[in-house]
Amino acid sequence: MQKLLAISRIIDAFNDRIGRFASWLVLLMAVVGVWNVVGRYLGRAVGQNLTSNALIEAQWQIFDIIFLLGAGYALSKDAHVRVDVFYSNWSKKWKALVNLVGTLFLIIFSILTLWYSWGFVVASWRIWEVSSNANGLPLYPIKTVILVGFALLILQGISEGIKNWAIFTGQFQSREETDNA
Repeated sequence: MQKLLAISRIIDAFNDRIGRFASWLVLLMAVVGVWNVVGRYLGRAVGQNLTSNALIEAQWQIFDIIFLLGAGYALSKDAHVRVDVFYSNWSKKWKALVNLVGTLFLIIFSILTLWYSWGFVVASWRIWEVSSNANGLPLYPIKTVILVGFALLILQGISEGIKNWAIFTGQFQSREETDNA
């Protein structure tokens, strides 16, 4: 079990780095968004087009990257939505079992998403797909991020599954105990 927990720590560290990178993209997205707004109104005032479809699409694509790359990070930080009506009063062992089952469903969902997305991504690369908007951005790179994001989510799901199994079997402390120690 210690080897599996070591693998879990490696996955956690990897997704932590990816998540921190994605968090910096929030600043970039905000700057592009502010420019899109300011450029639109300032451009009207000076009679020039200071923004473009490419900048608007860049803002959307940066958001996509943040969301897709940040999903595994959010899972590692237990930042996903949970309904605590019953869960909050359960023992750490039962919480770990519920989390393990939920993680298995998440991994299955993510594998299915990868499976069904693969063809769309490959087709997009084959034709070097570009947005249909005037001056639109290429779509094949952002579609590839779908695969990367769900692969990271699967990796983090494996890490969470290892930790929850270790908690359930009494070989690992729960997050709360580790945080309070």
